[in-house]
Amino acid sequence: MDHTALIGIIRDNIGKVIVGREETVDLLLTCLIARGHALLEDVPGTGKTMLAKALSRSMDLSFARIQFTPDLLPSDVTGLNYFNQQEGRFVLRRGPVFTHILLADEINRATPRTQSSLLESMEERQVTIDGETYRLEEPFLVIATQNPIETAGTYPLPEAQMDRFLMQLSMGYPDTKEELRILDRFGKENPLEALKPVCSGEEMNALRDAASEIYVHPVLKEYLIALVQATRNDPQILNGVSPRGSLAFYRAVRAYALVRGRSYAVPEDIKTLAVPVLAHRLVTARSFGMQASSADTIRRILATVPLPTEDWGKRL
Repeated sequence: MDHTALIGIIRDNIGKVIVGREETVDLLLTCLIARGHALLEDVPGTGKTMLAKALSRSMDLSFARIQFTPDLLPSDVTGLNYFNQQEGRFVLRRGPVFTHILLADEINRATPRTQSSLLESMEERQVTIDGETYRLEEPFLVIATQNPIETAGTYPLPEAQMDRFLMQLSMGYPDTKEELRILDRFGKENPLEALKPVCSGEEMNALRDAASEIYVHPVLKEYLIALVQATRNDPQILNGVSPRGSLAFYRAVRAYALVRGRSYAVPEDIKTLAVPVLAHRLVTARSFGMQASSADTIRRILATVPLPTEDWGKRL
């Protein structure tokens, strides 16, 4: 099947459940195709968990959910070896991380020790238990959620954890027409229950391979790096985007171009992805009575770095 057609089918399938939010759906698909992970941060009830479930049910892939709480242990995430008396030996009990799509619900409610149990799996696609390493099956995607308002009893994600998320996304509130459609769609039954898979693991891996072939003009690469370098030289930013962030940005640009149905990237792809990919990686300086958000800082950088003009589809 044509890649553009397949992405359209996945998008339409998710749209049977999620009303509006087309751009958020495209960005989440970009995360999956770009081999990244997504952090959905928004107030309760905006559809974060519903979106994660709709994506997982659209894929013929395994799905697991972890409800993060303060008493959750790292072994509850990764698994552990236990002694089987009948067999007379230690046996591995795999944790929920051994899946294709993992929903880490309210991740900031767990302790930093438990949060860190995801670091290895998110970066290296593997889990180490009692000194033995186990590879995770591809594709592997972590979709984490957190509530930015309720901070009592929560543990903010450290910079190392934030840097492992390809994007930080927000659902936002629906407008009047969208909310009316939500009432009509969910008034009698939950459409999520009837959602069927439309994409296999092999097809998703083919989309990932296709994204790696998307052409990015050398001048456009220079523009991407110029934005990253600007975050490191800005006086309001204490820590700019790391080289890992640059690579993630580049992968996301190619995957987003594929999602938008093109064989090459354009400057609008970079401008669209700059805030969700870069903003959460910044550590900004804080002054008394004034603090610009990381998203505002990225928008300011986008306005100051010159935008080049070329024939972006022409290969050199």
